[in-house]
Amino acid sequence: MSGSDNESSEYDSSDILDGLPLSAFAHNPQGKNQYRHCPSKDDQHVKELIFKYDREGIKSPKIISEMLLKEHNIEMRPRTVSRRKKDYGLLNSHKTTTTLPETFKRQLVVDQLERDPGRRQGPTLIKEGIRMRTGLDLTRKYVKNLMRDLDPEGFQLRDPTSRKIKRRALVNLGIHEEWSGDGHDKLKKYGFAIYGIRDVWSGKWLGLWVIPDNRLKVVVAYLWLSLSEEYGGLPIQCTTDCGSETTLVYGLATALRETFFPEMPVDEVPAHCFLKSFDENVDEFWEQGIQDGIYDPFNSSQKVLALWLWALIIQKEINRWKERFNAHKTRKDSAKVNPSGVSPNVAFALYERYGGHDCLQRFTPEMLARVSELKKEIGDENLFHFTPPAFAKRCEVCLQSLNLTEEDLSLINAWNIFEKMMPLVFEEKL
Repeated sequence: MSGSDNESSEYDSSDILDGLPLSAFAHNPQGKNQYRHCPSKDDQHVKELIFKYDREGIKSPKIISEMLLKEHNIEMRPRTVSRRKKDYGLLNSHKTTTTLPETFKRQLVVDQLERDPGRRQGPTLIKEGIRMRTGLDLTRKYVKNLMRDLDPEGFQLRDPTSRKIKRRALVNLGIHEEWSGDGHDKLKKYGFAIYGIRDVWSGKWLGLWVIPDNRLKVVVAYLWLSLSEEYGGLPIQCTTDCGSETTLVYGLATALRETFFPEMPVDEVPAHCFLKSFDENVDEFWEQGIQDGIYDPFNSSQKVLALWLWALIIQKEINRWKERFNAHKTRKDSAKVNPSGVSPNVAFALYERYGGHDCLQRFTPEMLARVSELKKEIGDENLFHFTPPAFAKRCEVCLQSLNLTEEDLSLINAWNIFEKMMPLVFEEKL
Protein backbone atom coordinates (compact mmCIF):
# COMPACT_ATOMS: atom_id res chain seq x y z
CA MET A 1 0.00 0.00 0.00
CA SER A 2 1.40 3.40 -0.92
CA GLY A 3 2.06 6.20 1.56
CA SER A 4 -0.75 8.27 0.07
CA ASP A 5 -3.17 5.43 0.75
CA ASN A 6 -2.02 5.23 4.39
CA GLU A 7 -2.54 8.94 4.84
CA SER A 8 -6.03 8.83 3.37
CA SER A 9 -7.06 6.01 5.73
CA GLU A 10 -6.09 7.99 8.85
CA TYR A 11 -8.79 10.42 9.96
CA ASP A 12 -8.03 13.71 11.65
CA SER A 13 -9.97 13.75 14.95
CA SER A 14 -10.49 17.49 14.68
CA ASP A 15 -12.34 16.95 11.40
CA ILE A 16 -14.64 14.44 13.11
CA LEU A 17 -15.41 16.79 16.01
CA ASP A 18 -16.04 19.70 13.66
CA GLY A 19 -18.61 17.61 11.86
CA LEU A 20 -20.71 16.75 14.92
CA PRO A 21 -23.73 18.82 16.00
CA LEU A 22 -23.51 20.82 19.24
CA SER A 23 -26.11 18.55 20.88
CA ALA A 24 -23.55 15.72 20.84
CA PHE A 25 -21.56 17.54 23.53
CA ALA A 26 -24.52 18.04 25.89
CA HIS A 27 -24.98 15.85 28.98
CA ASN A 28 -28.66 15.52 28.10
CA PRO A 29 -28.83 15.74 24.26
CA GLN A 30 -32.53 14.78 24.16
CA GLY A 31 -33.40 17.69 26.44
CA LYS A 32 -35.57 15.45 28.61
CA ASN A 33 -35.57 16.62 32.19
CA GLN A 34 -36.27 13.98 34.85
CA TYR A 35 -37.69 16.85 36.92
CA ARG A 36 -40.02 17.95 34.12
CA HIS A 37 -42.81 18.73 36.58
CA CYS A 38 -40.63 21.05 38.66
CA PRO A 39 -42.69 24.14 39.63
CA SER A 40 -41.43 27.66 39.02
CA LYS A 41 -40.08 29.87 41.77
CA ASP A 42 -43.32 31.87 41.65
CA ASP A 43 -45.35 28.85 42.78
CA GLN A 44 -46.80 30.06 46.11
CA HIS A 45 -47.62 26.56 47.37
CA VAL A 46 -44.05 25.33 46.92
CA LYS A 47 -42.71 28.51 48.48
CA GLU A 48 -44.85 27.92 51.57
CA LEU A 49 -43.67 24.29 51.78
CA ILE A 50 -39.99 25.25 51.59
CA PHE A 51 -40.53 27.91 54.28
CA LYS A 52 -42.32 25.29 56.39
CA TYR A 53 -39.45 22.80 56.10
CA ASP A 54 -36.98 25.56 56.94
CA ARG A 55 -38.96 26.49 60.08
CA GLU A 56 -38.92 22.83 61.06
CA GLY A 57 -35.13 22.81 60.83
CA ILE A 58 -34.93 20.69 57.67
CA LYS A 59 -32.03 22.43 55.93
CA SER A 60 -30.61 19.77 53.58
CA PRO A 61 -31.72 20.40 49.96
CA LYS A 62 -31.54 16.65 49.34
CA ILE A 63 -33.88 15.88 52.24
CA ILE A 64 -36.24 18.69 51.20
CA SER A 65 -36.27 17.32 47.64
CA GLU A 66 -37.22 13.88 48.95
CA MET A 67 -39.85 15.29 51.33
CA LEU A 68 -41.49 17.31 48.54
CA LEU A 69 -41.76 14.20 46.40
CA LYS A 70 -42.88 11.89 49.21
CA GLU A 71 -45.41 14.17 50.90
CA HIS A 72 -46.67 16.31 47.99
CA ASN A 73 -45.63 14.49 44.78
CA ILE A 74 -43.59 17.54 43.76
CA GLU A 75 -40.44 16.87 41.72
CA MET A 76 -37.56 19.24 42.45
CA ARG A 77 -33.90 18.33 42.41
CA PRO A 78 -31.67 19.36 45.35
CA ARG A 79 -29.80 21.96 43.30
CA THR A 80 -33.08 23.65 42.44
CA VAL A 81 -34.12 23.58 46.10
CA SER A 82 -30.89 25.43 46.94
CA ARG A 83 -31.68 28.07 44.33
CA ARG A 84 -35.23 28.45 45.58
CA LYS A 85 -34.01 28.96 49.16
CA LYS A 86 -31.68 31.67 47.91
CA ASP A 87 -34.47 33.25 45.84
CA TYR A 88 -36.73 33.33 48.91
CA GLY A 89 -34.05 34.90 51.10
CA LEU A 90 -33.74 31.95 53.47
CA LEU A 91 -30.50 32.19 55.46
CA ASN A 92 -28.67 29.64 57.56
CA SER A 93 -28.31 30.22 61.30
CA HIS A 94 -24.81 31.69 61.01
CA LYS A 95 -25.81 34.32 58.44
CA THR A 96 -28.99 35.15 60.33
CA THR A 97 -27.09 35.62 63.59
CA THR A 98 -24.42 37.83 62.03
CA THR A 99 -26.96 39.91 60.08
CA LEU A 100 -29.62 40.73 62.69
CA PRO A 101 -29.09 43.67 65.09
CA GLU A 102 -27.99 42.64 68.58
CA THR A 103 -30.99 44.21 70.30
CA PHE A 104 -33.38 42.36 68.00
CA LYS A 105 -31.65 39.01 68.58
CA ARG A 106 -31.68 39.48 72.34
CA GLN A 107 -35.38 40.28 72.28
CA LEU A 108 -36.09 37.08 70.32
CA VAL A 109 -34.41 35.03 73.06
CA VAL A 110 -36.05 37.00 75.88
CA ASP A 111 -39.51 36.55 74.34
CA GLN A 112 -38.98 32.81 74.02
CA LEU A 113 -37.72 32.50 77.60
CA GLU A 114 -40.91 34.21 78.79
CA ARG A 115 -42.85 31.35 77.23
CA ASP A 116 -41.05 28.91 79.51
CA PRO A 117 -41.68 30.12 83.09
CA GLY A 118 -40.74 26.71 84.47
CA ARG A 119 -37.27 27.14 82.91
CA ARG A 120 -37.40 23.58 81.56
CA GLN A 121 -36.06 24.31 78.07
CA GLY A 122 -32.36 24.37 77.24
CA PRO A 123 -30.63 26.28 74.41
CA THR A 124 -31.62 23.77 71.72
CA LEU A 125 -35.34 23.97 72.53
CA ILE A 126 -35.25 27.77 72.91
CA LYS A 127 -33.51 28.02 69.53
CA GLU A 128 -36.14 25.74 67.99
CA GLY A 129 -38.95 27.71 69.59
CA ILE A 130 -37.67 30.95 68.07
CA ARG A 131 -37.31 29.33 64.65
CA MET A 132 -40.78 27.73 64.72
CA ARG A 133 -42.44 30.93 65.97
CA THR A 134 -40.66 33.54 63.84
CA GLY A 135 -38.89 31.66 61.04
CA LEU A 136 -35.55 33.14 62.20
CA ASP A 137 -32.80 30.63 62.95
CA LEU A 138 -30.14 31.78 65.41
CA THR A 139 -27.04 29.72 66.16
CA ARG A 140 -27.19 27.50 69.23
CA LYS A 141 -23.93 29.07 70.45
CA TYR A 142 -25.47 32.55 70.48
CA VAL A 143 -28.63 31.37 72.24
CA LYS A 144 -26.64 29.38 74.81
CA ASN A 145 -24.27 32.25 75.65
CA LEU A 146 -27.13 34.73 76.01
CA MET A 147 -29.11 32.31 78.18
CA ARG A 148 -26.09 31.94 80.47
CA ASP A 149 -26.08 35.72 80.88
CA LEU A 150 -29.84 36.07 81.34
CA ASP A 151 -30.62 32.95 83.38
CA PRO A 152 -27.52 31.17 84.73
CA GLU A 153 -29.58 29.32 87.36
CA GLY A 154 -31.68 27.70 84.65
CA PHE A 155 -28.77 25.53 83.53
CA GLN A 156 -28.40 24.10 87.02
CA LEU A 157 -32.13 23.42 87.25
CA ARG A 158 -31.99 21.48 83.98
CA ASP A 159 -29.00 19.38 85.03
CA PRO A 160 -29.83 15.88 83.73
CA THR A 161 -28.24 14.29 86.79
CA SER A 162 -30.90 15.82 89.04
CA ARG A 163 -33.38 13.05 88.31
CA LYS A 164 -33.58 9.95 86.17
CA ILE A 165 -36.68 8.49 84.58
CA LYS A 166 -36.52 4.84 83.62
CA ARG A 167 -37.76 4.06 80.17
CA ARG A 168 -38.09 0.78 78.34
CA ALA A 169 -36.13 0.27 75.13
CA LEU A 170 -38.35 0.64 72.07
CA VAL A 171 -37.87 -1.57 69.02
CA ASN A 172 -40.39 -1.39 66.17
CA LEU A 173 -40.61 -2.37 62.52
CA GLY A 174 -41.73 0.98 61.16
CA ILE A 175 -44.44 3.62 61.07
CA HIS A 176 -47.95 2.60 62.17
CA GLU A 177 -46.74 -0.60 63.82
CA GLU A 178 -47.61 0.87 67.21
CA TRP A 179 -49.56 3.93 68.30
CA SER A 180 -49.08 4.96 71.90
CA GLY A 181 -51.79 6.95 73.67
CA ASP A 182 -51.48 8.74 76.99
CA GLY A 183 -53.39 11.23 79.12
CA HIS A 184 -51.94 14.20 81.01
CA ASP A 185 -53.92 15.23 84.05
CA LYS A 186 -52.07 18.00 85.87
CA LEU A 187 -54.30 20.69 84.35
CA LYS A 188 -57.38 18.67 85.21
CA LYS A 189 -57.74 20.50 88.52
CA TYR A 190 -58.54 23.57 86.41
CA GLY A 191 -61.00 21.68 84.20
CA PHE A 192 -58.68 20.72 81.32
CA ALA A 193 -57.31 17.35 80.31
CA ILE A 194 -54.89 16.52 77.50
CA TYR A 195 -54.76 13.32 75.50
CA GLY A 196 -52.12 12.46 72.91
CA ILE A 197 -51.39 9.64 70.46
CA ARG A 198 -47.91 9.07 69.12
CA ASP A 199 -46.32 6.85 66.46
CA VAL A 200 -43.73 4.88 68.43
CA TRP A 201 -41.24 4.05 65.65
CA SER A 202 -40.78 7.61 64.38
CA GLY A 203 -41.63 9.34 67.67
CA LYS A 204 -44.07 11.64 65.84
CA TRP A 205 -47.10 12.94 67.71
CA LEU A 206 -50.09 12.16 65.50
CA GLY A 207 -52.55 14.09 67.64
CA LEU A 208 -52.81 16.13 70.85
CA TRP A 209 -56.16 17.33 72.13
CA VAL A 210 -57.51 19.44 74.99
CA ILE A 211 -60.68 17.80 76.25
CA PRO A 212 -63.01 18.30 79.23
CA ASP A 213 -62.19 14.88 80.74
CA ASN A 214 -59.75 12.37 79.27
CA ARG A 215 -61.08 9.69 81.61
CA LEU A 216 -64.36 9.49 79.71
CA LYS A 217 -64.31 6.26 77.73
CA VAL A 218 -66.27 7.63 74.80
CA VAL A 219 -63.98 10.67 74.37
CA VAL A 220 -60.79 8.63 74.16
CA ALA A 221 -62.39 6.01 71.91
CA TYR A 222 -63.69 8.77 69.62
CA LEU A 223 -60.16 10.19 69.30
CA TRP A 224 -58.69 6.81 68.37
CA LEU A 225 -61.39 6.21 65.77
CA SER A 226 -60.89 9.72 64.36
CA LEU A 227 -57.17 9.12 63.95
CA SER A 228 -57.76 5.73 62.30
CA GLU A 229 -60.21 7.43 59.95
CA GLU A 230 -57.70 10.20 59.17
CA TYR A 231 -54.90 7.76 58.26
CA GLY A 232 -57.25 5.28 56.62
CA GLY A 233 -56.26 2.24 58.63
CA LEU A 234 -55.20 0.64 61.90
CA PRO A 235 -51.78 0.22 63.48
CA ILE A 236 -50.73 -3.33 64.31
CA GLN A 237 -50.78 -2.45 68.00
CA CYS A 238 -52.35 0.22 70.22
CA THR A 239 -50.58 1.10 73.48
CA THR A 240 -52.05 3.27 76.25
CA ASP A 241 -51.55 3.90 79.93
CA CYS A 242 -53.49 1.77 82.40
CA GLY A 243 -56.47 4.07 82.99
CA SER A 244 -59.99 2.68 83.09
CA GLU A 245 -61.03 4.84 80.13
CA THR A 246 -58.96 2.64 77.80
CA THR A 247 -61.16 -0.43 78.14
CA LEU A 248 -63.41 0.77 75.30
CA VAL A 249 -60.31 1.46 73.16
CA TYR A 250 -59.14 -2.09 73.86
CA GLY A 251 -62.50 -3.52 72.82
CA LEU A 252 -62.68 -1.43 69.64
CA ALA A 253 -59.08 -2.12 68.60
CA THR A 254 -59.47 -5.85 69.12
CA ALA A 255 -62.91 -6.07 67.49
CA LEU A 256 -61.91 -4.01 64.45
CA ARG A 257 -58.77 -6.03 63.88
CA GLU A 258 -60.52 -9.39 64.28
CA THR A 259 -63.25 -8.26 61.87
CA PHE A 260 -61.18 -6.44 59.24
CA PHE A 261 -57.80 -8.22 59.53
CA PRO A 262 -58.45 -11.78 60.80
CA GLU A 263 -55.16 -13.03 59.35
CA MET A 264 -53.34 -11.44 62.31
CA PRO A 265 -54.44 -13.36 65.46
CA VAL A 266 -54.97 -11.24 68.57
CA ASP A 267 -53.24 -13.76 70.82
CA GLU A 268 -50.01 -13.51 68.78
CA VAL A 269 -49.70 -9.72 68.75
CA PRO A 270 -51.80 -8.11 71.49
CA ALA A 271 -53.77 -5.20 70.08
CA HIS A 272 -53.43 -3.34 73.31
CA CYS A 273 -50.72 -2.99 75.99
CA PHE A 274 -50.69 -0.95 79.20
CA LEU A 275 -47.94 1.41 80.36
CA LYS A 276 -47.50 3.88 83.20
CA SER A 277 -47.44 7.60 82.48
CA PHE A 278 -45.95 10.84 83.75
CA ASP A 279 -47.05 14.42 83.14
CA GLU A 280 -45.84 17.91 82.31
CA ASN A 281 -47.85 21.08 82.73
CA VAL A 282 -48.01 24.81 82.17
CA ASP A 283 -49.97 25.74 85.28
CA GLU A 284 -47.57 28.58 86.21
CA PHE A 285 -49.53 30.85 83.88
CA TRP A 286 -52.87 29.80 85.38
CA GLU A 287 -51.70 30.28 88.96
CA GLN A 288 -50.42 33.75 88.06
CA GLY A 289 -54.00 34.85 87.37
CA ILE A 290 -55.06 33.75 90.85
CA GLN A 291 -52.01 35.30 92.53
CA ASP A 292 -52.60 38.63 90.78
CA GLY A 293 -56.25 38.67 91.90
CA ILE A 294 -57.56 38.52 88.33
CA TYR A 295 -59.29 35.16 88.61
CA ASP A 296 -61.51 33.75 91.36
CA PRO A 297 -62.00 29.99 90.82
CA PHE A 298 -65.07 30.05 93.10
CA ASN A 299 -66.88 32.62 90.94
CA SER A 300 -69.08 30.64 88.53
CA SER A 301 -69.17 33.41 85.90
CA GLN A 302 -65.39 33.76 85.88
CA LYS A 303 -64.97 30.00 85.82
CA VAL A 304 -67.09 29.43 82.71
CA LEU A 305 -65.34 32.25 80.81
CA ALA A 306 -61.94 30.93 81.86
CA LEU A 307 -62.87 27.46 80.61
CA TRP A 308 -63.85 28.81 77.20
CA LEU A 309 -60.82 31.09 76.83
CA TRP A 310 -58.16 28.78 78.20
CA ALA A 311 -59.40 25.75 76.25
CA LEU A 312 -58.63 27.67 73.04
CA ILE A 313 -55.26 28.85 74.31
CA ILE A 314 -54.11 25.47 75.63
CA GLN A 315 -55.11 23.72 72.38
CA LYS A 316 -53.19 26.34 70.42
CA GLU A 317 -50.14 25.95 72.66
CA ILE A 318 -50.08 22.16 72.47
CA ASN A 319 -50.48 22.34 68.69
CA ARG A 320 -47.40 24.56 68.66
CA TRP A 321 -45.60 22.21 71.04
CA LYS A 322 -46.50 19.26 68.82
CA GLU A 323 -45.10 21.02 65.75
CA ARG A 324 -41.88 21.85 67.60
CA PHE A 325 -41.45 18.34 68.96
CA ASN A 326 -42.12 16.71 65.60
CA ALA A 327 -39.58 19.04 63.95
CA HIS A 328 -36.92 18.50 66.64
CA LYS A 329 -33.85 16.66 65.37
CA THR A 330 -32.89 14.22 68.10
CA ARG A 331 -29.36 13.38 69.14
CA LYS A 332 -27.79 10.41 67.36
CA ASP A 333 -27.93 7.35 69.62
CA SER A 334 -26.09 4.30 68.28
CA ALA A 335 -27.69 2.12 70.97
CA LYS A 336 -31.21 3.01 69.78
CA VAL A 337 -32.79 0.71 67.21
CA ASN A 338 -35.55 3.12 66.21
CA PRO A 339 -34.49 6.25 64.25
CA SER A 340 -32.27 8.82 65.98
CA GLY A 341 -30.33 11.82 64.77
CA VAL A 342 -33.36 12.84 62.73
CA SER A 343 -36.63 14.66 63.39
CA PRO A 344 -39.85 12.63 63.79
CA ASN A 345 -41.33 14.43 60.77
CA VAL A 346 -38.51 13.29 58.50
CA ALA A 347 -38.40 9.75 59.93
CA PHE A 348 -42.17 9.41 59.47
CA ALA A 349 -42.20 10.70 55.87
CA LEU A 350 -38.99 9.00 54.69
CA TYR A 351 -39.25 5.80 56.72
CA GLU A 352 -37.55 3.65 54.03
CA ARG A 353 -34.40 5.79 54.31
CA TYR A 354 -34.11 4.76 57.97
CA GLY A 355 -34.85 1.07 57.52
CA GLY A 356 -38.55 1.24 58.40
CA HIS A 357 -41.71 -0.18 56.85
CA ASP A 358 -45.25 1.14 56.56
CA CYS A 359 -47.21 -1.24 58.82
CA LEU A 360 -50.61 0.45 58.45
CA GLN A 361 -53.45 -2.03 57.95
CA ARG A 362 -55.41 -0.06 55.40
CA PHE A 363 -59.20 0.17 55.36
CA THR A 364 -61.28 -0.56 52.30
CA PRO A 365 -64.01 2.03 51.55
CA GLU A 366 -66.52 -0.29 53.25
CA MET A 367 -64.35 -0.56 56.37
CA LEU A 368 -63.90 3.22 56.46
CA ALA A 369 -67.66 3.69 56.26
CA ARG A 370 -68.11 1.36 59.24
CA VAL A 371 -65.57 3.33 61.27
CA SER A 372 -67.50 6.53 60.51
CA GLU A 373 -70.69 4.84 61.70
CA LEU A 374 -69.01 3.78 64.94
CA LYS A 375 -67.92 7.37 65.55
CA LYS A 376 -71.50 8.60 65.13
CA GLU A 377 -72.73 5.95 67.56
CA ILE A 378 -70.20 7.08 70.16
CA GLY A 379 -70.86 10.83 69.88
CA ASP A 380 -69.86 13.98 68.03
CA GLU A 381 -67.84 17.18 68.47
CA ASN A 382 -69.95 18.13 71.51
CA LEU A 383 -67.81 15.68 73.47
CA PHE A 384 -65.02 18.27 73.30
CA HIS A 385 -66.98 21.41 74.23
CA PHE A 386 -66.17 23.05 77.57
CA THR A 387 -69.17 25.40 77.66
CA PRO A 388 -72.74 25.45 76.29
CA PRO A 389 -72.88 26.39 72.57
CA ALA A 390 -74.84 29.60 73.22
CA PHE A 391 -72.25 30.85 75.71
CA ALA A 392 -69.39 29.92 73.37
CA LYS A 393 -71.03 31.95 70.60
CA ARG A 394 -71.36 34.93 72.95
CA CYS A 395 -67.66 34.72 73.76
CA GLU A 396 -66.75 34.59 70.07
CA VAL A 397 -68.76 37.77 69.40
CA CYS A 398 -67.07 39.45 72.36
CA LEU A 399 -63.61 38.54 71.08
CA GLN A 400 -64.47 40.01 67.69
CA SER A 401 -65.71 43.22 69.34
CA LEU A 402 -62.22 43.59 70.84
CA ASN A 403 -60.74 43.23 67.32
CA LEU A 404 -59.09 39.98 68.39
CA THR A 405 -58.97 36.52 66.84
CA GLU A 406 -57.88 33.15 68.19
CA GLU A 407 -54.47 33.80 66.61
CA ASP A 408 -53.98 36.70 69.06
CA LEU A 409 -54.44 34.48 72.12
CA SER A 410 -51.45 33.19 74.08
CA LEU A 411 -50.52 32.04 77.56
CA ILE A 412 -48.76 35.35 78.12
CA ASN A 413 -51.77 37.60 77.40
CA ALA A 414 -54.53 35.21 78.55
CA TRP A 415 -55.44 37.00 81.77
CA ASN A 416 -55.21 40.43 80.18
CA ILE A 417 -57.77 39.36 77.55
CA PHE A 418 -59.85 37.66 80.27
CA GLU A 419 -60.11 40.99 82.13
CA LYS A 420 -61.28 42.78 78.98
CA MET A 421 -63.85 40.11 78.10
CA MET A 422 -65.34 39.63 81.55
CA PRO A 423 -67.56 42.75 81.72
CA LEU A 424 -68.56 42.46 78.06
CA VAL A 425 -69.58 38.80 78.06
CA PHE A 426 -71.95 39.26 80.96
CA GLU A 427 -73.57 42.49 79.77
CA GLU A 428 -77.16 42.23 78.59
CA LYS A 429 -76.11 43.09 75.04
CA LEU A 430 -72.73 43.02 73.30
